[in-house]
Amino acid sequence: MTEYSSKHGTVSRPREQLYMAFTDMRFFRDMLPEDKKSYLEADYDTLRVTVQGFTIEVKVVGREPYSRIELANGAGAPFAFNIILHFNEGPDASKTDFQIVVEADLNFVMKTMLGPKIKEGLDKIVDGLVDVSEGRVPEGMPADVRWPEA
Repeated sequence: MTEYSSKHGTVSRPREQLYMAFTDMRFFRDMLPEDKKSYLEADYDTLRVTVQGFTIEVKVVGREPYSRIELANGAGAPFAFNIILHFNEGPDASKTDFQIVVEADLNFVMKTMLGPKIKEGLDKIVDGLVDVSEGRVPEGMPADVRWPEA
């Protein structure tokens, strides 16, 4: 498997709060604007996304309280992958150092085509999470994207 790591981002939320939000897959659905929610189904452990008639499933396969959540591909994924969310202590108790690591089993062609885009996409996710945690709207996102209330 090939590993892709995002940059680190300082999220303006305590580590425990950020971890608890991500431990429930319904969080991802709650972050979306209303008109995008129909593409995504979620329960506590599973997220299903349907795009152009294809459904891809992602499942939680491990939780290490307040420090790590591991996800893996489920039904419909075109290749095997793992996603590891890291929640590390930030510069103070009100902030979290956040990083995403993806391990993907890509063939040569897919690695060549998707590799740089995976890294870029991971960095955009981290930047967007930092922005939302600070009350800013991430670039390219609708203005109604907000941090879900606890």
